[in-house]
Formats: sequence, structure tokens, C-alpha cells
Amino acid sequence: MKPNFNNRIINVNDSGLGCLLTLVIVSLLLGAVGLQWVVNSFLILIAFLIISPVIAFWGFRWWLKRNLVEDSCPVCNYTFTGFNNTDCRCPNCGESLRVESGKFIRETPPGTIDVKAVDVDVSGNNNE
Repeated sequence: MKPNFNNRIINVNDSGLGCLLTLVIVSLLLGAVGLQWVVNSFLILIAFLIISPVIAFWGFRWWLKRNLVEDSCPVCNYTFTGFNNTDCRCPNCGESLRVESGKFIRETPPGTIDVKAVDVDVSGNNNE
């Protein structure tokens, strides 16, 4: 027959007691030996780990504000965003564009002449 161990009057949970005692003993030892610089460097490391994500977040926002460009495509006038000094394609018409100085510029291969069409009125109102 198995012994019954559930007849305890006081049930103490001591699962984290060893870790706590180790932490207290190490702290007392460092304080007694005079290694205050170890404790200070640990606290500085913890402070750095807490502060660095905040600084990284604000730095990323600053970089994004300087490099994100919103403009319209010079071919189809579709408005979209792109990064400054990069090449991209218009999501509407697929035209290859370059982002320079906060504007989208149409890329043309060398030797291509870019021509703008002019609408000519061909109604019968000519004075001939």
C-alpha cells in the first residue's frame, strides 16, 4: 500500500527559495568584498536595456520622416509613397520611377526622347 503524504497540516511552497537565497548570498558577498563597481555596472546595463529601445524608436521615426516621400506618378497621377533616393515602380501603371529630392521622376533609358502629346482641335472652325 502507498503511503499517504497528503496529511500535512501546513503546506509550504519552497520552489523559488533556492534562487532567492542564492541572490541574497551573492549580494551580501559582493557588498562585503567591496565590489560595488560590479553592482553599478549591472544597474547601468539594466538601464541601458530599458532606455535603448525608446531611443531606437524615436531615431527610426526621425529617419522615416526624412526619407519617406509621398507624391503622384508623373505618368498617371496616382499618389503613393516611396523612399528618397531609390528606384520604384508605380503600383497603378507600372512605370519605372526614381525618387529624388522629394519628387518622383520618370526614368527613361538613354537615347529615348520623351515627348508630350498636344491635343489639336480638328473641328470645322478653320478660316480657310
